[in-house]
Amino acid sequence: MSINSAMLAGVSGLTANSAALAAISDNIANVNTVGYKRSQSTFQTIVTSQAAQGAYSAGGVLATSRQYVTQQGLLQRTSSGTDLGIAGQGFFVTTEKAEDLNATDARLFTRAGSFQVDQLGYLRNAAGLYLQGWPIDNEGNVLLDPSDITRLGSINVATVGGAAEPTTRVSLNANLKSSQALSADLGAYDPLTNSMSMYDPDTGEGVKPDFEMQIPISDSKGGQRTLAISFLKSATPNEWYAEIRAIPASDVVSGADFAPGQIMTGTVAFTSDGRLDLENTTLFPDPLNPVLTLGASDAGAPADGAVNWAAALGVAEQEISFDFAAAAGGLTQYDSQSVVQAVTTNGTAFGNLTNIEIDENGFVTAIFDNGITRRIAQVAIATFPNPDGLKAVSGNAYRVSDASGTFNLKAPGTGGAGLISPSTLEASTVDLSAEFTGLITTQRAYSASSKIITTADEMLEELIRVKR
Repeated sequence: MSINSAMLAGVSGLTANSAALAAISDNIANVNTVGYKRSQSTFQTIVTSQAAQGAYSAGGVLATSRQYVTQQGLLQRTSSGTDLGIAGQGFFVTTEKAEDLNATDARLFTRAGSFQVDQLGYLRNAAGLYLQGWPIDNEGNVLLDPSDITRLGSINVATVGGAAEPTTRVSLNANLKSSQALSADLGAYDPLTNSMSMYDPDTGEGVKPDFEMQIPISDSKGGQRTLAISFLKSATPNEWYAEIRAIPASDVVSGADFAPGQIMTGTVAFTSDGRLDLENTTLFPDPLNPVLTLGASDAGAPADGAVNWAAALGVAEQEISFDFAAAAGGLTQYDSQSVVQAVTTNGTAFGNLTNIEIDENGFVTAIFDNGITRRIAQVAIATFPNPDGLKAVSGNAYRVSDASGTFNLKAPGTGGAGLISPSTLEASTVDLSAEFTGLITTQRAYSASSKIITTADEMLEELIRVKR
């Protein structure tokens, strides 16, 4: 009966507009939710078969909900370095638990990047979801495998303790006075039995150097050690005896060819114009590649001509390259005062973690108070063939569905994935003016549908009166 179908059409209108009102209400409620994507109810007609020619049976309306997941929200600056936005396509990969993950654990995808470090050091957003990324090994290599989601892990910054870097390079800028008078003890000098490293002004033992410079270095534990290079003018023109030693001498254990504390002995030669003559310099075995090697503390007794760190220090083997010629100025011999202009070394003392930074390529970097930076992990980005087909879940996140297609893991900025925008959050895509306008039209449509039911009811009542 047409009147009954009209009443059912009115009921479908009420139902559809109720769904539309629910979507609008959700949008308005989430206007300040980070990374929220607005929903909208779309209407489609329902057509019923006509029983007889000339009669009409109303079908009504059906509401379906759609969430505009691909719509990019405005990226807004924040003061937190762990707040992340995505400039472009893709989603953060997250999990509901931080540890003991396996292939069967659910992976959720979100644009809500309000991550903070929790009490265990994990990066977790406001919904309690843990950020996933590829770990970085000690050599700085990313263990990236886009085809295997189990290679991802929860990013934890608490696993990074203090850090130190050993000295591996020394650059010198110094001058030795060419007119330096020969020492009265020159004839008694012997690098093994009566050396500059043995000099003691109180006892008169050893030979006093004509000039000495000290070099601060860091060992593998970040401990601060001191090396000294002593020079004694030779009777041969443009030549100086040189010794490298440790201060104190107890920091090293020297082989049979060295006096206690000595590390290297030999000569340093200069050209007639005061520049360093590497070919005739014997301080290092290979003067063109001057490298000082200190064996590990646990290496045992050093061989002849070798030197190890003292066993009590417990530090690793260390190689230090010396730059005497390529540095600005380098080591020279001019007729001016013997002076050290600059000593430049790398390596740092032990430092504590002070900050965490994340760059646009998703690299999570630990910053230490001694200037060392160390990469921890790289944030993974997931893309989908149809992001609008994702299934929404609580916490402003999504699950994979048949409509969305399977995810593809990518490094930020590669393969169509967006770049990470640090210290930003993606705003909700809700436009309040549009939602309030939709609220008004939905209310009117709901009232009109209720009028359909009222009118159909009055017509049925008239029909009943005909019988009376």
